Amino acid sequence: MTGTTKHPHDAEYRLLDTEYKIKMNGGEVVGPEETPNLKKENWRNLVAYWILGLCNNYGYVVMLSAAKDILHAQTPETWGDEGHNSERDCNYMSTGAILLADILPCLVIKLIAPFLPFFVHVRVALCVLSAAGGLLLVAFSESQFMSIFGVVITSFSSGLGEVTYLQYSSFYHKNVISSWSSGTGGAGVIGALSYAALNKLGIRNALLIMLIVPVLMGVSFWFILRQPDEKGDVALQHKINKDEINDPYESFKKKLAILPGLMKFMIPLGLVYLFEYFINQGTFELINYDDTFIDHAAQYRWLQVDYQIGVFISRSSVNLIHIKNIWIMAILQLFNVAIFTTEAIFYYIPAFWVVLILTLWEGLLGGGAYVNTFYRISTEVSEENKQFSMATTSFADSVGITLAGIFAIFAHNAICDMPKPVRLTF
Repeated sequence: MTGTTKHPHDAEYRLLDTEYKIKMNGGEVVGPEETPNLKKENWRNLVAYWILGLCNNYGYVVMLSAAKDILHAQTPETWGDEGHNSERDCNYMSTGAILLADILPCLVIKLIAPFLPFFVHVRVALCVLSAAGGLLLVAFSESQFMSIFGVVITSFSSGLGEVTYLQYSSFYHKNVISSWSSGTGGAGVIGALSYAALNKLGIRNALLIMLIVPVLMGVSFWFILRQPDEKGDVALQHKINKDEINDPYESFKKKLAILPGLMKFMIPLGLVYLFEYFINQGTFELINYDDTFIDHAAQYRWLQVDYQIGVFISRSSVNLIHIKNIWIMAILQLFNVAIFTTEAIFYYIPAFWVVLILTLWEGLLGGGAYVNTFYRISTEVSEENKQFSMATTSFADSVGITLAGIFAIFAHNAICDMPKPVRLTF
């Protein structure tokens, strides 16, 4: 006797799962080590999940890429207008404020959604509508409040989408995780690049053109993705949903019991995101080069593009390179924090292209931590706990990003009050 309390429906869950495995294997009983291959890998599902990853993160990336422009348009005052040191090129408000507006709704929805019944079609419809609504609000904004509210609505869509699609991935072959991760990495590159290019048309026109993305999300989910069989995993999920509604307290207790085992995934992932988003929103806007071919605002946008290229490469790499120890990437990302922060203060890196190389490396670490974390969950966690584990672990990166946004605001204010140093040159 181990003293472990079992959920009253655990046996029923296992029975449903076993019946599904026997059915999919032509009536033969299979062992646990064989079960990952029973969910058929289908090219439509891989394509659909790549597009879903792209569309889900696109608006989030665009809002961060546009952060400096949004703040400048709605708050044209500079740091010097408020009586502070005016030697540096600083907005009155840090881009960390946009980061907080872009992540706090994600944080809230990721905290709540894993404990709610999983009605996937309702969730996806909400994602599509809120993604479009966020773009429209920012496009037609006439005040800082309206702009930030639009960012919040976009963030809600991204957070709900990430939880939902990661949970839903448990119905498919494990390779949809690498496809999803690659798509989210692609969102970074395409989102940052498209904003940098379309910005020449004005922020309003750029955001209106981007409304095609929420439409594409709906098409991908309802028309490209093959919906799972109504037996097997779906029957298991229906049973779980029914139990969550009929006995929410017992279901809640069971989910809480899973949490300690997820810390090995959540803590290192959260730290990687804390460090990298502090760099992106706390230092990028403060690293300026006067004698280069692009102005300060464009430098910020292209650093975002460069970072997203690194993320895309590493999030697409899990089938080639699988890294189990995420702690290594957290430590390396901490070294990057030291480099970028001291550069923002002292201007000791002599050339912009050196910063671009470091930014690419930072993106590689961040994307690698994300995809390898969720790939491990897809291969190591039991079927009945996989959906909850996917959704809950995604909460960790949002916690890290939220803390990064808070720290970025304080860092921005402190560094902007410092005298502007003389840039070292070769």
